[in-house]
Amino acid sequence: MATPSGLIRALHRGTLGQVPEHAELAWILGCLTNVPRLLRLPQWKMKRASQNNEGTVGLLTYPVLQAADILLYKSTHVPVGEDQVLHLELAQDIAQHFNKKYGEFFPVPKAILSTTKKIKSLRDPAVKMSKSDPQKLATVNIADSPDDIVLKFRKAVTDFTSEVTYDPATRPGVSNLVSIHAAVTGLSIEEVLHQSVGLDTAHYKMVVAESVIQKFAPIRNEIKKLQEDKSHLMKVLEDGALKAKELAAPIYQEIRRLVGFQ
Repeated sequence: MATPSGLIRALHRGTLGQVPEHAELAWILGCLTNVPRLLRLPQWKMKRASQNNEGTVGLLTYPVLQAADILLYKSTHVPVGEDQVLHLELAQDIAQHFNKKYGEFFPVPKAILSTTKKIKSLRDPAVKMSKSDPQKLATVNIADSPDDIVLKFRKAVTDFTSEVTYDPATRPGVSNLVSIHAAVTGLSIEEVLHQSVGLDTAHYKMVVAESVIQKFAPIRNEIKKLQEDKSHLMKVLEDGALKAKELAAPIYQEIRRLVGFQ
């Protein structure tokens, strides 16, 4: 499921604007990263294909900026989804390369992976659910209304077998619904299947939709409340940027000294 990406982008833009050490460190790290390494990243290949094979420099080097976001604070552990593991590996490689060139400075960050199975698209269970999917019915967003959520699950791709089972290889659509159900309720796959005995997939879709609605309701309400209080959001951004600046500035000054900028 997707988070409200506009809010996240605003937070990141605020950090970049008020803590320029992020962008400055990204430039330094970019000078230590070769282009073939970035060209091998699967997300570059996928997004470049979606842009008529005309990917931008910003898109190509964005993983280096991600590495700067991590390394600037000497992070030791980073929570990531499966689709970001290769980007974290790039950050690890960059940290090791920097340490080899300038002496031990950056911790090599380790991944904290979620135990939840990767959520698949509701319209094509062969691919992961993504906020950038052009099919509006494919992705459930945290801020979706209950009616939107019900519609998306009603239209979710399944198959012609009515029983609810978990077999990702032969029944990917239904198995995806089971994974989502387990994720939002905290139940195991086995417990979900036990509760679903006797339900056909049409009814089961509504059970999953209702579980998602209940899980998202307090988060959606809080998002709405926050969005209506822009002064509070700006205060959060300002306080966060100040704290980030306090942490980042001395580390970046040491990096400048190590690479010979001062």
